[in-house]
Amino acid sequence: MTPASIKSHAAALGFDLCGIARADRHPKLARLATWIAEGRAGEMTYLADSADERADVRHTLFSARSVISVAVVYNTTKPPSSEAVAPGEVAVARYAWGADYHVVVKQRLRELLQWLATNAGPGFEAVTCVDDGPVQERVYAEAAGLGWIGKNTCLINPALGSWMFLGEIITNLDLEADLPGVDQCGTCTRCLDACPTGAIVAPYELDATRCLSYLTIEVRGAVDEQWRDSLSSRIFGCDICQDVCPWNRRAAVSDDPAWQPRGDLPRLRLIDACQLSDDGWIERLKGSALKRAGVHRLRRSMAYATSELPDADRSAALDALAQHPSASAPVVADAIAWARRT
Repeated sequence: MTPASIKSHAAALGFDLCGIARADRHPKLARLATWIAEGRAGEMTYLADSADERADVRHTLFSARSVISVAVVYNTTKPPSSEAVAPGEVAVARYAWGADYHVVVKQRLRELLQWLATNAGPGFEAVTCVDDGPVQERVYAEAAGLGWIGKNTCLINPALGSWMFLGEIITNLDLEADLPGVDQCGTCTRCLDACPTGAIVAPYELDATRCLSYLTIEVRGAVDEQWRDSLSSRIFGCDICQDVCPWNRRAAVSDDPAWQPRGDLPRLRLIDACQLSDDGWIERLKGSALKRAGVHRLRRSMAYATSELPDADRSAALDALAQHPSASAPVVADAIAWARRT
């Protein structure tokens, strides 16, 4: 069992990068508690609830010695930068265009885990994590040499860019660690300058409560009115800080079937989204990362997005939204009422 053999098998399973870090309390993890205390996490209370585990993976696996980090490119467009969303269309973060990465990456990690268990012998212990586990993925990915955490707080690889899903295997195997990634952001501030809400409050520091991804996905109730216009046509997530990153000019493009756009994404017309029945949306969310927001939050964001439409089209879209049972939910009804007043 060698790092080289692990990386080779990870590549065979569809991972574009694989590296190894020590299961230590890395210095960047110390910032998490302060960040939460400052209120930057907003409604994401699960971050505070799992803060101890996130500060040290040995709280998750007591015997942990190594963290195997993997990454897979999900970008499917060339050139990688998103074209401007056409009038009347909605914007959905590209990571949600294809299959639910939690399911796909977790399945591949399980296959890697099974291979490790078969070859490691007695006494092998490990757990896997894909975004929903109590692991600060970018910190360990950076420590494993997969890239560096950029000023937009995304992991950036100099050859592949930042359009990557991350996953980890925390294990008691004592493996040789890779050299950590080296920061190559330099003096660039394009991500800070482009963020419409100023969510990147300083280089490498994100205020999640102002981030459009947080507002469209994590906020369960009404979005604060001061940010609604900034949402523009976005109904799920935001790619702005990655779109403008120079390291994504020549970002890798994946032909993996799992990440190819499903249905009419990314060119989904707002009126079509508003007209689709609640049952239709429930069916559409199956096997998609979009289910994180659910029907009510998507409907809420659709109502906000109608402010971008001409008056007649806005009325038609809102009338279509109002006819569905989900429109009776307070968060949707409030959004529709706001959009009619705007």
